[in-house]
Amino acid sequence: MPEETGTVLDKEALRALIAEVLDVDVAEVTDDAHFVNELGVDSLMALEIAVRLEQEFTVKLAEEELMELTTLAATHAVIDDKLRTVS
Repeated sequence: MPEETGTVLDKEALRALIAEVLDVDVAEVTDDAHFVNELGVDSLMALEIAVRLEQEFTVKLAEEELMELTTLAATHAVIDDKLRTVS
């Protein structure tokens, strides 16, 4: 049974990390900016984002979770959920 840890993810820290990986201004990474359609993320950049997220937040993302990482808001929801719940 998963256990709640109470760890909360700072959305601004996540925004800064994604902006750094994409080499864009933090202001461009809005909550709803689509990574592919609006920020020009290709498969290599997406992989780099996933690797950085796993390293930075010490989480392991399943393939189906990786497919959900389409916007900052969606990414925040996935990572925040992973941090709050420990298997």
